[in-house]
Amino acid sequence: MSELVQALVLVPFAYLLGTFPSARLVARRRDIDVHNEGSGNPGASNIFRLMGWKWGLLVLVLDIGKGALAAGIGAIVDDGFDGHRGAYILGLSAVLGHVFPITRHFKGGRGVATSAGALAVPHPLVMVITGIVWIAIARGLRRASVASVVAVVTFTVIVVARGASWLDMTVVSVIAGLIIIRHLKSLLRVVRGQEIGLRSDLESRGEATRRFDLSPRPDLETEATPSSDAGEPPA
Repeated sequence: MSELVQALVLVPFAYLLGTFPSARLVARRRDIDVHNEGSGNPGASNIFRLMGWKWGLLVLVLDIGKGALAAGIGAIVDDGFDGHRGAYILGLSAVLGHVFPITRHFKGGRGVATSAGALAVPHPLVMVITGIVWIAIARGLRRASVASVVAVVTFTVIVVARGASWLDMTVVSVIAGLIIIRHLKSLLRVVRGQEIGLRSDLESRGEATRRFDLSPRPDLETEATPSSDAGEPPA
């Protein structure tokens, strides 16, 4: 069996690895529906908003790990194109699993962290630079969407400037395009001044979450309804 065929055989495994719902599982600790609260995106930045930086960091590490593990296995089983071919095949499969999970009717996250892990295997130095760019913009503007788009464009430009092969340019461009498309709605909200900023304090949940939950709150109804054993009011 050729190295390329070995990598292709592992594509289903890499895809299923990408579907691992890191954000959703972490959010369950506090009965949070990450798909309907905050930005509605099942990713690290939304967990950061909803639960604080520690939980957001955990999801970030898990999502990066999905992409890195898949790409790492790919680089081991198929070292074509200096090890990039196998890394790209399985890394991209993990990204697609995260963004289009069959377990969630193909409605997943935006793929930034998983892509970072997948691309860090063939391009570790470029990913370090890109990570610094992301952190700088995210801290300055408090907008994860803007930071992600600028970072992925920066990554693409650096890879091309270093003399990328046709395989590098194809895969990196596909991932960059996917991330940008997944952020279009967020970028539009930024322009309109409606995008939720990155905040680690849980107090922001009062204004930033439960976008779609418009049902009456039982606790407020209880407070507003007189107790049945309170008796008649005085005349």
